[in-house]
Amino acid sequence: MASEASESNVAAASNGGIDSTEQSPAEPDAMKRATYEDVLNAPENKVAEILDGDLFLSPRPASPHAVAAMRLGRILGPFDDDPGGPGGWWILGEPELHFGEQVLVPDLAGWRRERMPAMRNVPFFTLPPDWVCEVLSPSTERIDRTRKLRIYAEAGVAHAWFVKPPDRTLEVLRLRDGAWTIVAVLDSAVVRAEPFDAIELQLDRLWPDEAPASSSG
Repeated sequence: MASEASESNVAAASNGGIDSTEQSPAEPDAMKRATYEDVLNAPENKVAEILDGDLFLSPRPASPHAVAAMRLGRILGPFDDDPGGPGGWWILGEPELHFGEQVLVPDLAGWRRERMPAMRNVPFFTLPPDWVCEVLSPSTERIDRTRKLRIYAEAGVAHAWFVKPPDRTLEVLRLRDGAWTIVAVLDSAVVRAEPFDAIELQLDRLWPDEAPASSSG
């Protein structure tokens, strides 16, 4: 079933008034303002980001998260490298984005080729993407929905998706007048979702089959 939202505004607008002060597992303790040197020195088993001057170290994703991100990248392949597909995009997994002092690593991001005609040989991107996707994990969902969504809005990212493997849902958002609007919350097997609504997406392919529980005999 696809639950269509009436394009309601999301609290994560670009006015900065969305963060609570309560700490979550993905949030840092109070510390000096982080620099890119902190990102470079982060442990290899962590995803390092700088949000509003704070260094965030997130664990590498668990298997449902990793499978959903990998499969979604493949599903969107016709927009990137499939000669028979609609084309028009560069789609990358876990690109590092720099917006001033902000450093973000979405699970997936896409640039329209009319804005980035050729893929750049760079360690990070300063050109904001046209679309980002965050696969939500318990340790990162709050930050994805608050600080990161606000920063994406401030950078002018036009489209955002939230994929939530436990709920098997895709949340589609669009930036309008500096604020995020929920376009749809989708949970059907086959969907169309902007900005990739030129083709049908098999959403049920994102969810791995669970291994059977072991029995003690």
